[in-house]
Amino acid sequence: MAGTEGRDPYDDWLKINEELRLYNEKLAERPQIVVANKMDIPDAEEYLALFKERLAEDGFEVEILPISAVTKKGVQEVLYRAMDVLATIPEAPLVEEVSAVSERKIYKLDADENREFTIRRENNTFIIESPGIEKMIKRMNLGSHEALQRFARVMRKLGIDSALRKKGAEDGHLVRIGEYEFEFVEHN
Repeated sequence: MAGTEGRDPYDDWLKINEELRLYNEKLAERPQIVVANKMDIPDAEEYLALFKERLAEDGFEVEILPISAVTKKGVQEVLYRAMDVLATIPEAPLVEEVSAVSERKIYKLDADENREFTIRRENNTFIIESPGIEKMIKRMNLGSHEALQRFARVMRKLGIDSALRKKGAEDGHLVRIGEYEFEFVEHN
């Protein structure tokens, strides 16, 4: 309600509601509470009075709760009121029903794409070749201990650990996947 930067709170409210309606018509039907913030700023009371006048002129009935986030005045009341309003709203399905269509495309993940791999040995380096695994490793943030642990679990689950052992991998041997290199560590 401060009307900072030459903005009009009423025009902002209209724009926000139009964006909500364009996103989903059902949002326009939902109950609404206007939280009039920045009431601690000079002229905020005048903007609030003007805001209420313009709402009435245009035929809008909206609950308005003035607050100041800085001083925390009115914040608790907004939380309680929001809880009260939410308790009165009937549950609505999260997914809207779609009309029947004669044909639909169904996309399925090819799980085997990420599981296929080959291992070749160059001296004491074992090279794992797999487009799926290389793609996965590029998406991971291997800078944290948890991520490395998760990566190790995935490698065990895919059978890469046991395949490396069968190829002769031992503690200290290098394992390369794409541009990444790791040291093979045997866990008993």
